[in-house]
Amino acid sequence: MRFTIASLLASTILAATPAFAQDAAPVADAAAAEGEIVVFGRGETRQVQELQAKDILTLTPGTNALKAIEKLPSVNFQSADPFGNYEWSQRVTIRSFNQNQLGFTFDGIPLGDMSYGNHNGLHITRAISSENIGSVRVSQGAGSLGTQSTGNLGGTVETFSADPADYLSGGSLGAQGNLTYGSNETWRAFGRLALGTRDGIRGYVSYGYGSTDKYKGTGTQDQHMGNAKVVIPVGEATVDGWLSYSDRREQDYQDMSMGMIRRLGWDWDNTYPDYARAIDYASRLNDVDKVSNSGGSPFPDGRFDYSGAPVAGGQVYPGNVTSADDAYYDAAGLRKDWLGAVGVSTPIGEKASAKLKVYYHNNEGMGLWATPYTPSPNGVPMSVRTTEYQMDRIGAFGSVDFALGIQNFSVGAWYENNKFNQARRFYAFASRTEPGLSFRDYPKNPFATQWEFDFTTDTLQYYVQDKIDLGMVTINLGWKGFKVDNKAESIVSSTFPEGKIKVEDWFQPHAGFAVELTPEMEVFGGFTQVTRAFASATTTGPFSTSQAGFDAIKDDLKPEASDTYELGLRYNTPRFNGVLGAYLVNFRNRLLAVQVGSPIQGLASALQNVGGVRSVGVEAAGTLKIGRAFSLYGSYSYTDATYRDDVLNSSDGTLVAAIKDKTVVDSPKHMARGELNYDDGQRFFRVGVNYMSRRYYSYTNDVSVPGRVLVDASVGYRFTDKIEVQLNATNLFDKRYVGTIGSGGFGNSGDAQTLLVGAPQQFFATLKAGF
Repeated sequence: MRFTIASLLASTILAATPAFAQDAAPVADAAAAEGEIVVFGRGETRQVQELQAKDILTLTPGTNALKAIEKLPSVNFQSADPFGNYEWSQRVTIRSFNQNQLGFTFDGIPLGDMSYGNHNGLHITRAISSENIGSVRVSQGAGSLGTQSTGNLGGTVETFSADPADYLSGGSLGAQGNLTYGSNETWRAFGRLALGTRDGIRGYVSYGYGSTDKYKGTGTQDQHMGNAKVVIPVGEATVDGWLSYSDRREQDYQDMSMGMIRRLGWDWDNTYPDYARAIDYASRLNDVDKVSNSGGSPFPDGRFDYSGAPVAGGQVYPGNVTSADDAYYDAAGLRKDWLGAVGVSTPIGEKASAKLKVYYHNNEGMGLWATPYTPSPNGVPMSVRTTEYQMDRIGAFGSVDFALGIQNFSVGAWYENNKFNQARRFYAFASRTEPGLSFRDYPKNPFATQWEFDFTTDTLQYYVQDKIDLGMVTINLGWKGFKVDNKAESIVSSTFPEGKIKVEDWFQPHAGFAVELTPEMEVFGGFTQVTRAFASATTTGPFSTSQAGFDAIKDDLKPEASDTYELGLRYNTPRFNGVLGAYLVNFRNRLLAVQVGSPIQGLASALQNVGGVRSVGVEAAGTLKIGRAFSLYGSYSYTDATYRDDVLNSSDGTLVAAIKDKTVVDSPKHMARGELNYDDGQRFFRVGVNYMSRRYYSYTNDVSVPGRVLVDASVGYRFTDKIEVQLNATNLFDKRYVGTIGSGGFGNSGDAQTLLVGAPQQFFATLKAGF
């Protein structure tokens, strides 16, 4: 490993030496040589930054675009794999708001909250290949009024596909092919063909396949991805179309706790392919205790703790294993998606324009887990538990923009109908000696369905905005409003509820300003108020309780809401470009699942408004150009996010958790990122450093994971403007660290099994060729 590190660093040094090759590619692309690493939103009345395609392409091909934005201030991105694609582990928080409280769009198409069990969208890595991304825009506040989202309390991430014209090589044809190989038998191939003319009909079609073995344990994570885009000028109007298909299959890593890491080691994982060991663990559990077929923990009487291990005496497991929860046989996530859209934009006279886009999304997927708590009917002491998803979304959004003197008005609307089916089923293993099924395939013939529901969500949102240009001063005023109706219908009810609930808030104001103090300097600030709609799913939101619990809250439950205040300064010269900002966020009506009534009543938990959160922070970022080829980028953010109230039982006022003034879970106080970049048109390299301070994973802050510093690097050489080789290293110095926290949720206290270990040192090589 030391030799590999030394070789990479030596290559980096050589890449910075002068070129003497006579056939070297000239520095013809000014954007490539002198383009900004981060665009800091000059002229915007809110905190916003944008990354261009070039910055994403320096990462390992196939890397999640969200991993690219982790360099931006207040963005906390986590994953257990080097690409940021492993969905069970992927998390992003902004200014202490978790992923479910952020808004995500692709070419304006809503992606929902991009969570693992997404009930209203899909992950960006299943919507577009990273090679086809044109830019990614991050708004650390609530984002623009026109964002198609009803959950963007704490920020928005907008991803945009590249124009096919970007891939045409001075004519009517352009082709690109990439091949990547690296650690853990990582293979990725990508090909794209572009046709058309730069100002006429143009389009591209691409296909990518990537596969990597798990870096600990045994298993594979892979994905097939196809993208197609077309742009058709029709007179003064433009019609565009998008179509993508994704088939992703990933075997999971074992969720850990800090106690498990100390007891079993960093490399501990599921038992697959050792089926006999999994049967042994499950048998020890079931031989000692009678297990029901409920699919949950069979120990309601308190004899066992969170992990299922006995409080005192009883079960005995080999080695340092203390519970059947220490290692399951296998787990996986399977997802198939189709996403299509057609849009049109056209001028209306000289001072107005209109846009309209219609989209459709179909998803089929499931999460699989080998559970020792529900035996198969044939006597195997475990079964495969699934959470299954079927989604059909259809929607449309549009806007009209028009100028009237110094005022620029924009009026827009969005409607979506989402039909979502979710079910919990169990499938049998073949025998005690042969599993008879693969976790990479969709199982058939369940022996039990614990519950199944059909959900219908209708969303109607509108916005009005007025941008007033006073020369040196720009004022932005407006508001948005929405109504979201949620309906659950039982197919197999179990204990979960059916019924209706809605959120209606027709006035969520936004106001901002930008003042140009000098040609280089501007000050900006604003206020934003946002409300979040409820989720339609059995595994989260108001439908995750019992019928009695739902009936108790459906008429009085208040939606989460936030007020954001921002003030900042931007500075821009040919040599330095940067931003300094501060913010205050008051988050109210925080929702948490709390037991209804006193414990003796035995009622299920239900969502409850448990108070507020206050976040105060400072953000700074800047790029310094050193000569023509070198640049330095740095960012720093300080976040002080605390709970403002203890959690009390709404029925009897008893204390559930004393968390007032405690730091919000998964909210590091300090984050800093730095990059050294070099690009002379022929050689390029990047070295990035990423620091994150301590993160708590219990509401009472009694357990945490320490801070960590990670270093990534890339180096490349362009033989011509179309042929290049690129080397990438992630976690260059092989740091042992916890990547993701909260994989199994957050508890009030205690060392829960809710952590995922970060990926070790990895190396990748890519050959890119095109014409």
